[in-house]
Amino acid sequence: MERYIVRNIDRPDQTIIEQFSKLDVSTVYEAQGKIGLVSHELQTVKPGNKICGPAVTVTCYAGDNLMIHAAIEICKPGDVLVITTIGESRTGMIGELIVNALLKRGVQGVVTEAGIRDVAKIRECGFPVWSKAIHSQGSTKSRGGWVNAPAVCGGASVNPGDLVMADDDGIVFVKKEDLKLALESSNQRMAKEENTKTRIERGELSLDFYNLRGILEKENVVYYESEEARTARKSC
Repeated sequence: MERYIVRNIDRPDQTIIEQFSKLDVSTVYEAQGKIGLVSHELQTVKPGNKICGPAVTVTCYAGDNLMIHAAIEICKPGDVLVITTIGESRTGMIGELIVNALLKRGVQGVVTEAGIRDVAKIRECGFPVWSKAIHSQGSTKSRGGWVNAPAVCGGASVNPGDLVMADDDGIVFVKKEDLKLALESSNQRMAKEENTKTRIERGELSLDFYNLRGILEKENVVYYESEEARTARKSC
């Protein structure tokens, strides 16, 4: 099996990245047809962090971070390092030293389906990380893998240069070829939500403007004026 590193990848236009950065993960996920969402098992290390940038993908063998070290050289400012593993891994494959090296390269953040350590230091420097686990166990550096190869992270497929968005709600990937359509759909969704907010502010009920009363009726949901009324009907 060939193991390889691709040095140069196609990245989205910076203008598009800036437009996506104004959006949130939930909006983009819904707008692009409820695809690209990464497993909820990957959690942010520090609430309030938000990133939006092109993916540099890394595939390592579980418990071995050799390819993460190789990927540092490939990263460019604004990139997001997306780390997947062959085999389940909660080993602390990234710590303070690697984070410092990524900061030096201008990397925005890390999404990893493995573990991390030195969390206090990572929080202190403000570097955004989403990971599956926090674990002190160290990793080896002896197994070759892949940098900038197609990967699956947290159950979602990601290719080098795909857009990675992450915030307090989670992580979503947007395929390079779908960026324009996803952006247009996301902006339309945001406009629709603004209209919905206005209707709520006016006192309108979501049951009515979403036409949900008919569904309640179809599901045989019955209204009672009080618990006593419900009990009285049941006793008849």
